[in-house]
Amino acid sequence: MIKLTRLNEKVFVLNDDLIEVIDETPDTIIKLTTGHKIVVKETVDEVIEKIIKYKQKIHRSEVK
Repeated sequence: MIKLTRLNEKVFVLNDDLIEVIDETPDTIIKLTTGHKIVVKETVDEVIEKIIKYKQKIHRSEVK
């Protein structure tokens, strides 16, 4: 789960396993496997970095 910010400044948490496509046109639009689309303030690179950090955190806790 990653924290993201909508254009109206509201923060929400997204299950990153539901992400199908991320576009930047110039706003960042996340298309989910459910068909929903979400526009966020973060750039594509920032979203990717959040996903990587979250996955690393999960894998570290599984190893312990």
